[in-house]
Amino acid sequence: MNLLKATGTIGGLTLLSRVLGLVRDSLFARYVGAGFASDAFLVAFRLPNMFRALFAEGAFASAFIPLFNQKVADPEGRGLPDGLTFAEQALAVLLPVLLAMTVLLEVFAWPVTLILSGRFNGVSEAQFAFAVELSRYTIPYLMLISIVSLFGGILNSLHKFWVNAAAPILLNLTLIVALLAFHSSDPLETARIQAIAVSVSGLLQLIWLAWSCRRNGVSLTLRRPRFTPEVKRLMALIWPAAAGAGAVQINLLISTALAASLLAHGSVTFIYMADRLNQLPLGLIGIGLGTVLLPTISRQLGGGEEAAALDTQNRGMELALFLTLPATVALVVCGEPIAAALFGYGKFTPQDAHFTAQALAAFSVGLPSYVLVKVLTPGFYARQDTKTPVRYATISVLVNLVGNLALILPLQHMGPPLATALASTVNVALLYRMLVKRGHFAADARLRRRAPRLALAALAMGVVLWATQGLLTPYIHSTWLVRFGALAVLVSAGMLVYGLATVVSGAFSRDDLSLLLRRRRPST
Repeated sequence: MNLLKATGTIGGLTLLSRVLGLVRDSLFARYVGAGFASDAFLVAFRLPNMFRALFAEGAFASAFIPLFNQKVADPEGRGLPDGLTFAEQALAVLLPVLLAMTVLLEVFAWPVTLILSGRFNGVSEAQFAFAVELSRYTIPYLMLISIVSLFGGILNSLHKFWVNAAAPILLNLTLIVALLAFHSSDPLETARIQAIAVSVSGLLQLIWLAWSCRRNGVSLTLRRPRFTPEVKRLMALIWPAAAGAGAVQINLLISTALAASLLAHGSVTFIYMADRLNQLPLGLIGIGLGTVLLPTISRQLGGGEEAAALDTQNRGMELALFLTLPATVALVVCGEPIAAALFGYGKFTPQDAHFTAQALAAFSVGLPSYVLVKVLTPGFYARQDTKTPVRYATISVLVNLVGNLALILPLQHMGPPLATALASTVNVALLYRMLVKRGHFAADARLRRRAPRLALAALAMGVVLWATQGLLTPYIHSTWLVRFGALAVLVSAGMLVYGLATVVSGAFSRDDLSLLLRRRRPST
């Protein structure tokens, strides 16, 4: 498996999805602004968005892929047919559970919204009823995206990574079309249309994945639910993995609820917009690496290739640091022009953009940690250990809660993002320590030599960006074309400086790039 190429394929599609997501958020800021209407939609969107991250990018994939690969690679079995039989058994049990959960959430949408928002800050009964209505529109997305994750897990195991990576594009396209075609002068009505579009996008993603599976010779038959030993094993792995993989999402959920209940209207929107910008490098790097590393390491371990699995994880960590450290520095240093260029027009005021940049700087402190979680957890999941990550995720959630309570009032909208970043850092430290203690990971000489040099190169880039970004300020508040041209210049300058700094510091070389690009020969 060529780690860089596979990650690049997923990252390229995720980049397209994230760019479309920024277009969607820019339009949302223009037509809805930062106030109660935007906060109500974003609270309603938080729950399905969390399930997408937990299932499509986390728990289900972490539990399903190793078991599916085990069936396919079993020398005494039938290969892919055995894997598909297991997938049908999983679907037969998963579908009724999802249906029941969807019905329950629709019935209890009022208390669910209350938990997610803390009943907001000083809203009327009618306003809270509107927020509950939006939640009911978005809840069906949970069931749809969970089934999508099963199909996506099968395709990822067959190394058809691009199909599943392209699915979120449909979400963003659907919401963009809804904003352009059906927006209203009333922000509340526009928010309602967006909530409906969320579930419509889930249906489109399900159709896309089901059709893609058929094209790749995968056809699942709906069976009568039976709790076979394999299904019991899957269920035993899913729930711990959900907490382990979803620590960041759970922390964001806590942050959103506290911000909605304790801070002024619009604070949830500042945090959300900042998180969306922070998610851009996280989606490109973390999700891509996590998607590739889990099936790769599980297959290497299944073949007894411990040394190859260790090398894969070292290279994954090296690639994560190479890409995330400059992104972290750039988002902290240049958050103001980025937020102003993308969101600062229409109903979204310059002050709203300033507050978003502050929240972004706090989030970005934890960006390397968010990505390294995706690199380290496959070391546990590939060995079918989901209990250890969940213990550490629980600790990180507690750290986040304490941090939120301590920071939210003195730092306002910067408090929850900073608490989330600190909690993620604690999670990474615990995961790393346990892998090393068990002998499942050891940083090799190459990683130990290059990590500090990559940090030095990123800091050098940050100094140059801080000194020169003021030259682009007059262009940030101009027309769309000029804004994005200014951002393109800023990004290009940062990439150029960072690239030169990595070469000068010895952190990266042309020989290393050639080595990463070279396809590895299959093991014998």
